[in-house]
Amino acid sequence: MDYHKPVLLSETINGLHINPSGTYVDTTFGGGGHSREILARLKNGRLIGMDQDLSASSNIPEDTKFLFIHGNFRFIRNYLRYHRIVKVDGILADLGMSSHHIDNANRGFSFRYDGNLDMRMNSYSLFTAEKIVNEYAANDLLKVFRSYGELVNSHKLVKAIVEYRADCRITRISQLLDAISACIPSKGRSKYLAKVFQSLRIEVNREIVNLKELLTHSVQVLKPGGRLVIISYHSIEDRMVKNFIRYGNFEGELHKDIYGNYKLLYKSINKKPIVPSETEIRVNNRARSARLRIAEKTTD
Repeated sequence: MDYHKPVLLSETINGLHINPSGTYVDTTFGGGGHSREILARLKNGRLIGMDQDLSASSNIPEDTKFLFIHGNFRFIRNYLRYHRIVKVDGILADLGMSSHHIDNANRGFSFRYDGNLDMRMNSYSLFTAEKIVNEYAANDLLKVFRSYGELVNSHKLVKAIVEYRADCRITRISQLLDAISACIPSKGRSKYLAKVFQSLRIEVNREIVNLKELLTHSVQVLKPGGRLVIISYHSIEDRMVKNFIRYGNFEGELHKDIYGNYKLLYKSINKKPIVPSETEIRVNNRARSARLRIAEKTTD
């Protein structure tokens, strides 16, 4: 199955600071590229691979040290408890889209192909981009495009969608492109449409809520000294990860305890995000927007 090359592979594995006897979680297993490198460094350790897309199970390695969990990483704590795993040494999340998803027209993730307005990472979910585009009130649509795409002409965009859907239900990508054609700038067309589709994808898959849950629960399941390694691909995710690592919250504010002291949950290993080299981008263009942040848990 055609998944993308693992992004920032050596930087990610080095960031996990792998203990051969440790327990690690790859919360976005996908094609298994990162997982295979982790397994290669384990002796009597254990790796848990998670993915909400069941098609990722076709990439499961034949290795007794590996356990696959079909599920959303927002429930990481519950899944680990179910398997009687209390604490782990490292958590990895690569928040990017794989070629397997983008290049499959039937999944509806890309504006380059015509297909159903789907965009579900979990194909068992009943909530699709079609439902958002056709059934959300105008104000709710506006919130989606403003919050997740940071689109400057969100009002015009929503008005165009609402007017188009009044005549017929928008079920295909080609219809959506037709509906918003007057909103798309002549320069930067691809960048604009990428933001439109990003907004819908984030809403369909509840990506911001899920990431908040993962980061919050990471504090409870990581051992002191355990590593949190996150690869993000847009400013909304990266800002959340940065704030949580630096401040222990998503608002970016230092909070004091009852004694007036600041209690930090994590120590940043890299002050600035690690980005792909020009060489990696030439080989894998989809890595160009990747931002890697590494943190170490400070206390229990």
